[in-house]
Amino acid sequence: MENKLENIKNRRLFSLEREKLITTELGKGAKSLEELSSALGVSTATVRRDLMILEKKGIVRRIHGGAIRLDILEGEPIFNEKKLIREKEKSEIALKAASLLSNGDSVYLDGGSTVLGLCQHLKTLRNLSIVTNSIMAIFELMDSGHKLYLVGGAFRPLSRTIVGAMTSKTISLLNFDKAFIGTIGITEDGISTTDPDEAYTKELVMRRSETVILLADSSKFGKKSLAISGDISDIDIIITDNKLPAKFAKFFQKKKIKLII
Repeated sequence: MENKLENIKNRRLFSLEREKLITTELGKGAKSLEELSSALGVSTATVRRDLMILEKKGIVRRIHGGAIRLDILEGEPIFNEKKLIREKEKSEIALKAASLLSNGDSVYLDGGSTVLGLCQHLKTLRNLSIVTNSIMAIFELMDSGHKLYLVGGAFRPLSRTIVGAMTSKTISLLNFDKAFIGTIGITEDGISTTDPDEAYTKELVMRRSETVILLADSSKFGKKSLAISGDISDIDIIITDNKLPAKFAKFFQKKKIKLII
């Protein structure tokens, strides 16, 4: 593929050629405008126009500073790709979530990319006891001064989390004031993820938490994945962005779930 690209760079590409090459490049994962520009030997402005066309065709989704192929999004993208999707919304959701915390809280942090964004706002708080199954969260908070606890279990590389039956021993011994949970999808049935072991760990945590707070941008609503975690009634608060479909807002009100936009 690299040799083919090098040969093509020596002449002007037709738009359909560029679209095919962009689609191929995005098959390796999310790419920035600069990466696609370099790979094709064209300007970022040209890449941006091609991405707009590909998005209208339903082939890609544009994300902040780049794009990802939709067929990859239908499954579960790797963690670094998740962070690039709806970055602005996730950042605002994480900031709002931090405002719900108080000094001295016992907190559980799930392995989602939005929950990871919350870690950046915890350094101004004092004396938190933080339990997590997220390797990324531990890395982010290792110099925070908070008490950190990592649950034991099987390592899941795709989400960089510890999951499965072995996590139950640790989680069953603990009580959490607040648990911050992420999700691949949420419907009237509850939250769901692509991995049954991860779903199991989420469900264990929700049972041990005084307040369960779901952090989910609006693209997650109406989306189903393989394994459901608990019941919709297990969730106390949902923080999302202002593109939440109206039918879900009404549903959560009926279920007495607090909704924060």
